[in-house]
Amino acid sequence: MSSLEADVYDLRGLKCPHPAIKTGKRLRGMPSGDILTVETTDPLAIIDIPHLCNEEGHTLLSSEKTERGHRFVIRKG
Repeated sequence: MSSLEADVYDLRGLKCPHPAIKTGKRLRGMPSGDILTVETTDPLAIIDIPHLCNEEGHTLLSSEKTERGHRFVIRKG
């Protein structure tokens, strides 16, 4: 299993602002440098998750549309 697949946080079905709130909480509990992959279906997550990363000093490694929503790969800052 690659590090990008090591920690997948499935937030599909949750509506704004819950994906960003839960992602922020999950990241706070992780060591710096760890990778978190977040799966969402909320269309506003494509605004909220990058904003969260920017505000809290995390690196958004990738953001891609998937068949069932959107996937974000974040490195904890």
